[in-house]
Amino acid sequence: MASLAEELRRMRWSLQGMTALVTGGTRGIGRSIVEDLTRFGASVHTCCRNETDLNQALIEWSKSGLQVTGSVCDVSVQLQREKLMEEVSSLFKGKLNILVNNVGVNIGKPTVEQTAEDFSVAMTTNFESAYNFCQLAYPLLKNSGQGSIIFISSVTAALNQTTKYLACEWAKDNIRVNCIAPGITRTSMLGKWVKDDFQPSSSADERMTISLVDKVLENNKTFADVLSRIPLQRIAEPDDISPLVTFLCLPAASYITGQIICVDGGWIINCFYPLND
Repeated sequence: MASLAEELRRMRWSLQGMTALVTGGTRGIGRSIVEDLTRFGASVHTCCRNETDLNQALIEWSKSGLQVTGSVCDVSVQLQREKLMEEVSSLFKGKLNILVNNVGVNIGKPTVEQTAEDFSVAMTTNFESAYNFCQLAYPLLKNSGQGSIIFISSVTAALNQTTKYLACEWAKDNIRVNCIAPGITRTSMLGKWVKDDFQPSSSADERMTISLVDKVLENNKTFADVLSRIPLQRIAEPDDISPLVTFLCLPAASYITGQIICVDGGWIINCFYPLND
C-alpha cells in the first residue's frame, strides 16, 4: 500500500521527465521559477539578453546542484526568438512540456512623455514576444502530449485575454494555458536604476528604466500607503510567485486551464480600502 501511495504521489506531484522553457530566468521571479521547476524534476532551459548575467547564473545553479541550460536571447527580436526555439527543440528532442512567458519591462515615464519607440518596446517585449513564443512552441507542446503555458502578466490585459483564447483553442491538443498576475513584488532591481535587460541593443545605453516597485519603495510614505492596502501587510517575494507556477504545471493541476490567478496578498480585493487609518 505504501509503495502504491508513493507512486500516486510521484505521478501527481512531480515534474520528473518534463521539459521547460522559462524566458528571463536569471533574476527575480523568473529565476525563482527556474529553480522551483528544476527542484520538482523538470529539465529547464532559460534565456537572458545579457551573456555575462546568464553565465553567472548557470555557474551558480551548477554549484547548487541544479542542472539548468541557457541561451542568450533578446526576446524583442523575432530572429532571436526563432533561434531560441530551434535550440530548445534540438535540446529537448522536439518536445516541450512547459513554456513560461516571464519577460516584461516597465517604461518609467508618464504617458505623455513616452515616445513611439518606448511604446513599441513595451508592446514588443511584454506582449508580442510572449504571443510569438506560444506560436513557435505550439508544435513542441503538442508533441509532448501534456503541454502547459504560463503567462506572468501582472496588469497586462492583452496577455490575460490571450490566456483565455489559447486555452479554448488548444485544449484539444492537451495544452493548458494559465496566467499569473503578481502584485507588487520585491526583485533584485529594488532601490536602484537599471538598464533594461530586454530593450533593443541599439538604444539600450540611452534609455534607463525603473520598476514600479522601485518607485513605490523609494518613497516611505507611498510605500506605507501601499502596504496599508495589502491585507497580508507585506509585498511579495519571488518565492511567493514561483510555487503557483510549478503547481499549475503539475499533473495534479491537469483540469485547470484558462485561469488568471492573482498572487497579490489580497491587494485586488482591498486596494481602495486601507486597513489602517
